[in-house]
Amino acid sequence: MTGSSGAGPDASGREVSGRGRLGRWRDQVVALGWLVLVWNLLWGDVNWANLVGGLLVGGAVLVFYPLPAVSFGGRLRPGALLVFAGRFAVELVTASLHIARIAVQPGYRPRGAIIGVRLRVPSDLNLALTAEAVSLVPGTLIIEVDRQSATLYVHVLDTHRPSDLATARKRTLAVERRIIRSVGSAAELRLVESRPVEEETEP
Repeated sequence: MTGSSGAGPDASGREVSGRGRLGRWRDQVVALGWLVLVWNLLWGDVNWANLVGGLLVGGAVLVFYPLPAVSFGGRLRPGALLVFAGRFAVELVTASLHIARIAVQPGYRPRGAIIGVRLRVPSDLNLALTAEAVSLVPGTLIIEVDRQSATLYVHVLDTHRPSDLATARKRTLAVERRIIRSVGSAAELRLVESRPVEEETEP
């Protein structure tokens, strides 16, 4: 007779164990971490007050406004995460300077456009993370998300040529690729690497 490990099948025959509960807790911790990150980015400064405030707000959101379960099947890659953070900071500064130039340029009237970008990884987590990262950069804003086709509809400021739209689409897909390289699973990583940004077309 073997000893009990605290695990057993449920009514549907699936194995229920502490590992499943650990996975749910891990998903909650990952979600809280991203909420804290977004909170600090919205304030534009990382300090102890914003970190504590982000923890409180993020915890309240997860407790009082629970979202549908989003499974995290990937793994954290610190090196790729640093690359993502560095590229994001560069894009944030570059876009801010571009918007500032538009604001002070006399008589200049920027044109906007809406593009649809179909992501290569259709998971809810990837949709959410990519949408957040794109929206935080000045000059781009997610106005709609189509979960069925994994498509983000992005409003892009200051577009004058078809090449500007193609550049905005490639930039969005590049953000997705860096996110998957940072926290995606091996299967998701193979998916984005096997379909380069240059091969993506308008949905």
